[in-house]
Amino acid sequence: MAHHRSAKKRIRQTAKRTAINRSRVSRIKTFVRKVEMALAKGDPSAAQAAFTVAEPEIRRGVTKGVLHINAASRKISRLARRIQALSASAASATA
Repeated sequence: MAHHRSAKKRIRQTAKRTAINRSRVSRIKTFVRKVEMALAKGDPSAAQAAFTVAEPEIRRGVTKGVLHINAASRKISRLARRIQALSASAASATA
């Protein structure tokens, strides 16, 4: 247990930041999950709509320091590729 005032303050600040960061990471995961659910259903328009909302959320995670920039870029790229593949398969199935 901390004995100095400054150390006690750091403990309080760390707890507060941890809660905020957990909330941000959870929010990002929720948006990504919505995209993945739309992909699993095979609905390209819903997947694209969910992706449009999820992408800024992922990028915001980078600016807030909860995601590394390369990890965020990788997630966005992989989701975009999956949506593109789904759209292409849906277009070829209708044609």
